[in-house]
Amino acid sequence: MVRRFLLLLALAILGGAGAIVFALLVPAGPRAEMFVDINPGMSSMQIASVLKQQGIIRSRDVFVGLYLVKDRTLKAGVYRFDHPAPMTEVWDRLRRGDVYTIAVTIPEGSNIFDIGARLEAAGLGPKDAFVAAAKQDKALVTDLDSTAPGVEGYLFPDTYHFEPHTAPEEMMATMVRRFRQVARQIGLTSDYHQVVTLASLVEKETPLDQERPLVASVFTNRLAKGMPLMTDPSVIYAALLDGRYRGTIYQSDLDADSSYNTYRHPGLPPGPICNPGVKSLMAAMHPAQTDYLYFVAVGADSSGQSRFSATLEQHARDVEAYRRAVRQQNGTP
Repeated sequence: MVRRFLLLLALAILGGAGAIVFALLVPAGPRAEMFVDINPGMSSMQIASVLKQQGIIRSRDVFVGLYLVKDRTLKAGVYRFDHPAPMTEVWDRLRRGDVYTIAVTIPEGSNIFDIGARLEAAGLGPKDAFVAAAKQDKALVTDLDSTAPGVEGYLFPDTYHFEPHTAPEEMMATMVRRFRQVARQIGLTSDYHQVVTLASLVEKETPLDQERPLVASVFTNRLAKGMPLMTDPSVIYAALLDGRYRGTIYQSDLDADSSYNTYRHPGLPPGPICNPGVKSLMAAMHPAQTDYLYFVAVGADSSGQSRFSATLEQHARDVEAYRRAVRQQNGTP
């Protein structure tokens, strides 16, 4: 009887060990893509239950035992599973925090409306929610710019990787941190409001890096003389803020009494009109030394090249040359 009992006990132990090894090492999980949310504050038992319910692991108890033996913290987040895997691999992914992220690229010159649209297209939340947060949340940048209307200008253009369900405030905080890093690298340590606002105008006025310091010089020269900047991108931004932009500038936009309307109000607008890149920031920090007060596009092509002038008479000739170039391109006399 004793030998029989010992034999049964040994078989039970072997069977239990085999079941544990099977649960640990034999792959389980989906063959098609699926996502599992591990929420902050979940206990190891709750995490194991979610994974078992979703078919990611074979045994909740073995997973908890693995957690106790390893004694490591498992990280919250959204995890992507697309192939069967051993439990040890699943546990290691949660230990490392190998969460699923969505890549989104913010081009230079994007404003909060552009960024919101890109985030929405990437599946990272509604555009309107991001725009509303960007207008209201000044706390992220008040130490840099106490008069900032919002975070516009400080959401640095770059490629970011965000988890699904990331709140707009978290995404903005990530972009502002990147701005701070870049600002330190290029030596921008003061006058943030002036530099970033000017850089945003430069960013919108020319796509050519070699012309950015020249455009910056035009604006600084006009500011020094008390002349209105008269820049169309600020008028467009005013219309965007008011929800009335129709794809082109109308006389009513030029007449609008917005503080962003640089045709009606001299000086810089109240804040940046977009989020400038490094080249525009550098141009605003170090404008070219010129006597230019005007510039106009050379033609209607995509090159973006401009003609610069110091007098109104020369500017008028440059404007006429631009209009001729447009007529020729359109085949009109």
